[in-house]
Order: sequence, then structure tokens, then C-alpha cells
Amino acid sequence: MNPPPSAGGATAGFPSLHPEIIDSHILSRLDGPALASVACCSAALRRHSSEHSLWLSICHSTWPATASPHLSQLISTFPGGGPRAFFSHAFPLLSKLPLTHPPSSPTEILSAVDIHYDGKLIFTKLHSTDTSSDWFRCSPFRTDLIELKKAAPAAVKSSAGAGDGGMHEGVMTLSWIVIDPVGRRAANLSSHQPVSVRRHWLTGDLEVRFGSVLGGHVMCRIVVTCGGEMEVREVRMEMEDMDGRHLNGEESLVILQLALEAEKATGKNRAVEAWRRYIEFEDMKRERRERELRREGDWDILCLAILVSIYFFFWFYIF
Repeated sequence: MNPPPSAGGATAGFPSLHPEIIDSHILSRLDGPALASVACCSAALRRHSSEHSLWLSICHSTWPATASPHLSQLISTFPGGGPRAFFSHAFPLLSKLPLTHPPSSPTEILSAVDIHYDGKLIFTKLHSTDTSSDWFRCSPFRTDLIELKKAAPAAVKSSAGAGDGGMHEGVMTLSWIVIDPVGRRAANLSSHQPVSVRRHWLTGDLEVRFGSVLGGHVMCRIVVTCGGEMEVREVRMEMEDMDGRHLNGEESLVILQLALEAEKATGKNRAVEAWRRYIEFEDMKRERRERELRREGDWDILCLAILVSIYFFFWFYIF
């Protein structure tokens, strides 16, 4: 005869398991979103799911660029939970940028960048940008992660003839996390999946573009250029407005500050949401350009009419 079920249901016996079994054989197999969901089930699971080492391991497996000793130590000091707080900053898309600027701007920005293709890591780098120099503030903002004439060796081969220039849509994913090491803030500026894939008409290289719309009027554009066999030849980030103008360092730093302070979304359907924002931005950009062309055309017609009127008036006055 089976014993009657306990009042707590199936979860009533879960806390009786040895903590090492829960931590090492159950919770360690979950990813970040799943672990966050488990923490909502009970007080015991919330306690187990808040382990510092567990979330640090998830951060390292999700973003290998965070595994450096320096960044690991920095992540551990994030207010509100250390690596768990860092994950909540870096995993979801940005929701809404604040209207007021932070009182101080960071003098250094860290970029933790990871690129996967077919689930395999093909590029990872931790990059530091000095934002205090006059050169940075006055020059067009652009962050290049690969030096000229160098390339990162690929761990996989491209799928030739698969469409989109030889790459299946969505097989390449990218994460670009910007980190303020002083203010302990982080934000992911990538759309996670490509918003555009095309072949360069001259070199034949594959250009995979990721994008994040910031504040509705600025596009953070990330471009990954790959050669044969998915050899990563260029990884760069730049900012542009709706007129297609590239922002300089000072203007971009303001946008980055707002992104670091921005509210974060839930993380669900982040690739779809990023794609929707990108399409809206490109549509508004195209409409803005068409209005400008119409305005210029109307102005040209007006100027021509004035000149013709002056011409006829001149000859009417003469004769």
C-alpha cells in the first residue's frame, strides 16, 4: 500500500536531499533563466539558487569573456548579489533608457565580447576603452577588437550554399556586454542574433550585423566580418543616429551611460524584440530620409521659380 502524499506535494521531500546533491547535480545543470525560475518555487530553493559560485559559473559558461580573474573579481562585487546581479544586468535587452543623465561618466569601459557559431565559441575577448582622453571624445566612436591584418582562427566551418551568403539564419550569436568597473553597472548592447547578413560585393567576406536601438533614435551597430571557413577578420561597434551620422566619443559616452542605467526587460524573446526594434528604426530612418529628399526637392523647385520670375521681371523691366 502506497503511503499518502504529503501536504507539500512533490516538492515537500526536495529539501531533504543533501545540499551537495542539489547544488552539484541539479542546479548546476540549469542555465541562468531556468535557475532564476527555480528560485521562485520555495524558500529552500531560493536559498540554494542564490549561491555565489553557482551564478559565477553560469556567467562564465554563458559569456567566456567574463572568466578572466580581473573581471571575475569585479563581477563578484556587483551590488545586489554579485554574479547573480551581473547576470540580471547582462542577459536581457535594454527596456527603456532614463531621461536624466547619471551625475558622473565612467573613465573606462570594459567590453566582454563572445561570438558563437553553431553553438561553438569562435571568438572571445575582454577589451578596455579609455574614455577620458580628448582623442576619444572628439573622434568618431568606433571600437575595433581585432588589429589590422590579424584574424581569429575559426573552430567550425561555414555551411556553404545555405543561403544568406553561406550561413544559416540564427546560427551565429553574439554578446557584447559593456561594463562600468567603477559604478558596477553592465548592459548587453547586442541583438543576440543577426539583424542582417550579406556578402561584401568586392571581397566576398561575410558581414554579419547585430544591432541594438538605444533610446529610439540611436543605433548601436555591431559588425562581424568573416572570411572563408568562418574566420573572424573584424569585430567592431559604432553608433549612428537616424540621419546616418556616426556619433563621436563624447556623444556615444552619453548613450552608453544611459544604457548602463537603463531598465532591463525580462529576457524573453530578446532576439525577436531586437529584430522588431531594428526594423522600426530602419523604417523611421528611411521615412526621415524620404521627407528630407522631398523637402530638398520642394526647395529646389521654389528656388528655380524665383530665378525664372526674376529673369522675366528683368526682361519685362528692360522692354
